[in-house]
Amino acid sequence: MSSTGDKVKGMANEAVGKAKQGVGKATDSPKLQVEGKAQELKGDAQQAVGKAKDAVKKGVDKA
Repeated sequence: MSSTGDKVKGMANEAVGKAKQGVGKATDSPKLQVEGKAQELKGDAQQAVGKAKDAVKKGVDKA
């Protein structure tokens, strides 16, 4: 997957995760809150992978 694709999927997972957390809080569902936090963290990781790929590509392009 491209770095842009990783970053986009990461942003989407973060947004869905935050929404799940909000719904979990509103409905007093700890399970949904935990699932939301996990998905948000997954999104953070995906974005980090995308940024790392960009950094590697820039390093290779300079070489």
